[in-house]
Amino acid sequence: MSAAGHVPGPRERALSDPDRLPALEPSQLQLDVLRAGIDGHPPRILLLYGSLRTRSYSRLAVEEAARLLRLMGAEPRIFDPRDLPLPDQAGAEDHPAVQELRALSLWSEGQVWCSPERHGQLTGVMKAQVDHLPLSMGGIRPTQGRTLAVMQVSGGSQSFNAVNSLRLLGRWMRMFTIPNQSSVAKAWQEFDDEGRMKPSAYYDRIVDVMEELVRFTVLLRPHAGRLTDRYSERREAASRLARQALSS
Repeated sequence: MSAAGHVPGPRERALSDPDRLPALEPSQLQLDVLRAGIDGHPPRILLLYGSLRTRSYSRLAVEEAARLLRLMGAEPRIFDPRDLPLPDQAGAEDHPAVQELRALSLWSEGQVWCSPERHGQLTGVMKAQVDHLPLSMGGIRPTQGRTLAVMQVSGGSQSFNAVNSLRLLGRWMRMFTIPNQSSVAKAWQEFDDEGRMKPSAYYDRIVDVMEELVRFTVLLRPHAGRLTDRYSERREAASRLARQALSS
């Protein structure tokens, strides 16, 4: 899942069977159309999941999404949050996991967030990852202007509480959240013993969401800077420069 020459970080999750897509009907994909819009490097997509269980369905769903993104011409990277400290924990800012997560967010042009729904909401593991991404890091914004696809998995009937909360978070983080989304109900019966998703309408929706994410990422790539240029930030930067000039 890594581009040529890329050395994965210690928390970048390896993708098993990256080119095997047993639930996909390849003849229905318009890969030539989808890839035709990619000018330059492949769309860089960071994927986050929200459970640390050995058999984490949010992770399995993210891995299926990453395989699809590879096929569609993108470069996906999956962050493993298993040793991520709690936000505001002593020393968290300097923790290697936090630094790697922020570096991956800066690298990305688009992101996929997938959380289980727990007690009617997204999980603490998912929220902690977002909370470790500040709106600004020394004038650099690790999420602003990126595209975002939201997904969730549920143990019971289909619900949309987690994806609705992820949309709110994406808006707060100044990301362009795409219209489509995925919610997999009774996720425990949607994956086989090898952790691969079975053919279903739920799988087809993930294909739809990844297609849309690639399209939006490519379409917005040349315009992200202009779309996120704000008067208030220009004014603040000008004031800061004026203060520095007076003090020098």
